[in-house]
Amino acid sequence: MRDVVYEPREDSFLLEKYVKKLALGKVLDVGTGSGIQALTASRLKKVKSVLAVDINQNAVDALKHTKLKVKISNLFSNVKGEYDTIIFNAPYLPNDPRVKDLALDGGKNGYEVTERFLNTLPNHLSKNGITILLISSLTKKEYIESVLNNNLLSFEILEEESCSFEIMYVYKIWKNSLRLELEKKGVRNLCKLTHGKRGNIFTGQYKDKRIAVKAKREESDAMGTINREFKVLNRLNRHNIGPNVLFSGDNYFAYDFIPGKFILDYFENSSNERIITILKNVMKQMRTLDKLGFNKEEMHHPYKHVIIGKRIALLDFERCVPTENPHNVTQFCQFLISNMLNNVVSKKKIKFDKKKIIALARKYKAEQSEENFKEIFNIIK
Repeated sequence: MRDVVYEPREDSFLLEKYVKKLALGKVLDVGTGSGIQALTASRLKKVKSVLAVDINQNAVDALKHTKLKVKISNLFSNVKGEYDTIIFNAPYLPNDPRVKDLALDGGKNGYEVTERFLNTLPNHLSKNGITILLISSLTKKEYIESVLNNNLLSFEILEEESCSFEIMYVYKIWKNSLRLELEKKGVRNLCKLTHGKRGNIFTGQYKDKRIAVKAKREESDAMGTINREFKVLNRLNRHNIGPNVLFSGDNYFAYDFIPGKFILDYFENSSNERIITILKNVMKQMRTLDKLGFNKEEMHHPYKHVIIGKRIALLDFERCVPTENPHNVTQFCQFLISNMLNNVVSKKKIKFDKKKIIALARKYKAEQSEENFKEIFNIIK
């Protein structure tokens, strides 16, 4: 079954309808099969050139008698450059060992091939380019749309059509404004890393290094939090606190990506001396924040707020605000006596005097003097 060429069916004719309407410029037809989309595009006045690719050698051989440029390629594996129109009639059936037809096999859950296509798509789509994608309801539409969002791609459904046991959807896809702005600044290979309550974190390449970009989530009602965080970090960077910020725009900012492990994960395989060094380093940063009059928050459970790599860095300053009563040191004291930390360090024979730390934290809270801070700092040993 692997060598059978996918012949035009209802889905092919539905997709062809929008190829006729939308295809222009430099066109790429991925998984061309019978070549119906590529051949249709090649007849359009607005189309300058067409490249048809398929993983199936028989499909490629069958089109060699045409005027089309064709080649073997597993999605974009053998494709270079950018295109103004990219067409893909995605395979969508969940993996079935009884069926060995790559034209239908969409992966274990039916969406993996489409996901791989979308993850690589932006690298081959021109600035104002569009993609015409056809998927089935069997491909898990909601999941595919989450992949589009994760890749900073905008989309609209042009048409949906019921066909026996499924619904077919034709999507028009293009780069969203944030991706276009970041690419204009020279950021490449953008992809989503994670998200918080108010922001999404993306990674990318910028001037030969990996960076992160924090952008406001569309579904968040919070206004100005991303821009405020950039301003806070810009000031804290002067004191070597937080990731180094690079540039910003409306509701986003970019900063150096810091590879490493979160604090408790790092402690699992660290020596006693290294653990103490890290805790003292973080405590010093807490003191600096107190003296600057900023409240970091979350430092009583900073599992995802401290990362250890080439440096010991604080992350996530979304809730960091100026205040007359900062409590970073006292919050970190709570962490020192927490079960969260002690479940890890007790295995290393490290133990902190809970009563003494509580007493010293109260003393520091009443008067945030250097002397009172040193008493706390010196108990970390």
